[in-house]
Amino acid sequence: MNKLKYDKVIKDKVEKLISSMTIEQKIGQMVQVERLTCSPADVKKYHLGSILSGAGSSPDNNSPQDWVNMVDAYWNASMEADEDHLAIPIIYGADAVHGNNNVKGATIFPHNIGLGAANDADLIERVAHITAKEVLASGLDWVFAPNLAVARNNNWGRTYESFAEIPDINVEYAPRIIKGMQDNINDDGIICCLKHWVGDGATSHGVDQGDSVLSWAELEKTHIPPFKSALAAGARTVMASFSSWNGDKCHGHKYLLTDVLKKNMEFQGFILSDMDAIDYLSSDFYQSIGLGVNAGIDMFMLPRNWQEFIEHLLSHVELGTVPMGRINDAVRRILSVKFASGLFEAPQPKDREWANHKSFGSLAHREVAREAVRKSLVLLKNQAGLLPLDKEKRYLVTGKNAHNLGHQCGGFTIDWQGVTGNNLIEGGTSIWQGIKSIAPNALLNCEVNSDTSGLADFDAAIVVIGEHSYAEGMGDIRHGDNIIVETGSLINGEMNLIKPYGKSLELNKLHPEDYDLISTLSAKNIPVVCVLVSGRPLVINKELAASSAFVAAWLPGSEGQGISDVLFGDYNFHGQLSFSWPKESLSRVNIDNTPQKPLFNYGFGLTY
Repeated sequence: MNKLKYDKVIKDKVEKLISSMTIEQKIGQMVQVERLTCSPADVKKYHLGSILSGAGSSPDNNSPQDWVNMVDAYWNASMEADEDHLAIPIIYGADAVHGNNNVKGATIFPHNIGLGAANDADLIERVAHITAKEVLASGLDWVFAPNLAVARNNNWGRTYESFAEIPDINVEYAPRIIKGMQDNINDDGIICCLKHWVGDGATSHGVDQGDSVLSWAELEKTHIPPFKSALAAGARTVMASFSSWNGDKCHGHKYLLTDVLKKNMEFQGFILSDMDAIDYLSSDFYQSIGLGVNAGIDMFMLPRNWQEFIEHLLSHVELGTVPMGRINDAVRRILSVKFASGLFEAPQPKDREWANHKSFGSLAHREVAREAVRKSLVLLKNQAGLLPLDKEKRYLVTGKNAHNLGHQCGGFTIDWQGVTGNNLIEGGTSIWQGIKSIAPNALLNCEVNSDTSGLADFDAAIVVIGEHSYAEGMGDIRHGDNIIVETGSLINGEMNLIKPYGKSLELNKLHPEDYDLISTLSAKNIPVVCVLVSGRPLVINKELAASSAFVAAWLPGSEGQGISDVLFGDYNFHGQLSFSWPKESLSRVNIDNTPQKPLFNYGFGLTY
């Protein structure tokens, strides 16, 4: 079932190293610290096994060279051996969920929901390989990707991180992503981390970090298959889910972590916790640590309280509440991945072949991202054959997302929640810039509602509307406060309450300015081509009715010219919905929810 196997040479190296390690050195390997709370000197002093950059945690001017210099300093500290310290290389990780999205100037690909609509496994492998090379350019070894969640509720703020609402596309994509990112691990590959184990796409009401109430049969049928597919391809690490399964948190779920993943599925790599997630196993941090380690988590992502973690875990071992065998198992898994991935033999980050490589953000990489944008677009309406547009005609380009790289890239871009505007994203092309490059008589005016003069001069309007950037729970749609009360009452442990994005999936309630703009133009008898930038399907009945053509563009990333390529007919529409499209703002709308018929079925997508 699991391609990841270790030969005798690696096993012998690991056992020899473990036999020479103190308990402090072993526990240090189990700790991953956010760079902002840890110096290179701390890496050596506490024998730390890993460093991470959380989303938005970047060095100096956020260039690849700055990243290489930063990672190099931590690596060197981990390799300074003396009588009290062993030379064990750190593994440095970061989110790279749609390209190397933390670093300025990176190629930013469409988020997963768009790649799912593209339904092109060859493309996804190329995207994964380019992502790996741009990650290597910044000196990192490890990415917290791919996200293999099967999102079952559009209210979930992480819907855009899911390829589809059923597992089929995930299952097909998973091995291609592992191949693209990881197969050439000693040349131009990186280590993948599958997330999140398991079932976080099924939480009640789509509450992020909530409770997935479903049978084992449904968990096994819908949410486990993508992980099986990725593990069969050789994935080396897995991140536990912040969510719960039938009231019990996955981070403390020994059955899911140890019995199912490690024993039944024969996973030989290591399990990483999510950011701060063990804090919520119990109101007592000491107790939380024991629960997490004994459940089967091997390495702990600890942005703040990592020194306290080390002290508490040492106490657990001394008292026997965490067996030494569990510590040895965790360290054995971590070291095995490091040896198998060539980290012990690799030169220091600044001397690696791909460090600060000229291919970072290159035209060749951006052309693949542009192709991904073209293939991800889904045409929902094309009244009277308005599309494709004639490049020579006069077009008004408007809407808050027409010239806004931040919104078109979405969350997990430069910062955790993403950014607004164009100043922080280098090298990309906004949707407006793409249109202007191909249609010389197009004009940008995002103030139409305040000045309607001159509208009669245009043959049509391209209106780019939709959501602002968001990530995780801050993207949730929560219809009422009772949802949190209900969810919290079912979970054994603490809840992390986050303010949601809004209260309805209706675009007109989330962003009434969008419909106002479309209706203003329609009232002037101007045909409207509506381009929706969003992280999920939204209820768009009013906007759709008032538009002559309507395109779901998802979160296309940095290469906005991929949209103009299709609007003006250089390429046909390719994308098909990998999520059924709701016609009402209800708690759950997807392919299996037959009483609530969708506006557009899974698989829908028009072409010219």
